[in-house]
Order: sequence, then C-alpha cells, then structure tokens
Amino acid sequence: MADIGIGAEAPNFDLPRDGGGRVSLAEFKGKPLVLFFYPKDDTTGCTAESIGFTELAGEFEKAGAALVGMSPDSVKCHDRFIKKHNLAVALASDEEKIVLEAYGVWKQKSMYGRTYMGVERTTFLIRADGTIATIWQKVKVPGHAEAVLKAVRDLAA
Repeated sequence: MADIGIGAEAPNFDLPRDGGGRVSLAEFKGKPLVLFFYPKDDTTGCTAESIGFTELAGEFEKAGAALVGMSPDSVKCHDRFIKKHNLAVALASDEEKIVLEAYGVWKQKSMYGRTYMGVERTTFLIRADGTIATIWQKVKVPGHAEAVLKAVRDLAA
C-alpha cells in the first residue's frame, strides 16, 4: 500500500468511467483535479458526498478545477448511480483496486467487530502540475464539498 503525502506526485491512472469512456490523470494536466474516493455507489454517505460535489460542480468549474469520484464499483453500477441521483461528476471504476491501493485508500476497516478491506473515504486535491496539494482523510460528508471548494479557490489565489 502506498503512503503518499502533500507535495508528492499524484499516482497516475487510466480507468473506465461512467458512460463507457475512460478517465486518466493525464487529461487534467494544467488544471487542478479534485479526486474523491468513496466506498460504494448508492449508499447513504456516498450518495450525500456525490450530490454535494454535484451541487457545487459549476463553482468548481468556475474555479478551474475538475471533479472525479472513484470507487471499486463497476461502470454499469456508476451509470445507474448517476442516473438515479442526477449526478454531474465523472465516476471512475477501479474494480481491480490498483489505483485505490496506489493512493493508499484501500484499507482494513472494521465494523461490529468484523474486519474487512474497503475504501477509506478520502479526497485529494491535485495541483495543475500533478502534485498533491491537500488530502482529506476519513472524510465526514457534511460540509466537505464546500471545504474542498474553498481549498481549490485558495490554490488559485
């Protein structure tokens, strides 16, 4: 598992995305990227987080930043999730968990005494030059999209 920090080069990725296309880190060179990792489509927290980013998508665009969400769910699952909640963010599918591991967000978790592997809700703000500006770990959803937007605006200032 990778341990990447602020100032490090963001691990590259090229993955299938919702709608049948692909999404890669390279396509965002020259502009900030908000890359948010979440555990599972259509669960309470993940839905709230994705809707929060969708509601502010226009503001992120005005600030010059792109938004990409990533989970181990399939593209088909992402397509249903986007349609059901009218989401306006690209969703990358990392079913092999290679990128999740590269970013260090595929972790051992525990709930009700049971341990399992899963995605730790984490957001990375990647600068236009491909280095990591800010990392939010163990994200609490309320107010998160707003905090990330403020960081994007501060980056541009």
